[in-house]
Amino acid sequence: MSNNKANDLMPGEDRRQRQRERLHALVNARNQTLVEYSSLAGIRPYTPEHRTEDALKRFCQILVDYAATAHFQLYRYIADGKERRQAVRAIAEQIYPQIVSSTDAILDFNDRYDVASLDDGRVEHLAEDLSQLGEILADRIQLEDQIIEALDGSRAGEHSQQ
Repeated sequence: MSNNKANDLMPGEDRRQRQRERLHALVNARNQTLVEYSSLAGIRPYTPEHRTEDALKRFCQILVDYAATAHFQLYRYIADGKERRQAVRAIAEQIYPQIVSSTDAILDFNDRYDVASLDDGRVEHLAEDLSQLGEILADRIQLEDQIIEALDGSRAGEHSQQ
């Protein structure tokens, strides 16, 4: 028997560890997004000043990072056929169009607000746009949680069948 822990892993354990790391990255990115969202929501009323612009730029960067993390850490893995469990693939296929729609909304928000200055009148729509984005994020989180639950449920089912 080898003294190297990586070599001592049972088949599938390394894959499960990578899956846990992907989910952990997604949840961390999501949590950072929610923290920045709350920070931005807390500086109302919005004005075209540096404080608002800086908070908005920080939020947009974290928001895009979250969307990218979700895509590359979870959805791409499933879409590339690397997920072997049918139950997980079925849930992902069912909700993926809604995830794409929310990603489009995230990118639209970023395109609208990740700019040098808000003094072109855009700031007047920020509260409403941020509120709509908050609803989109809440829906997206519920969808992501369905995939996470399917991943965890499938794993639990694997253990009970062994």
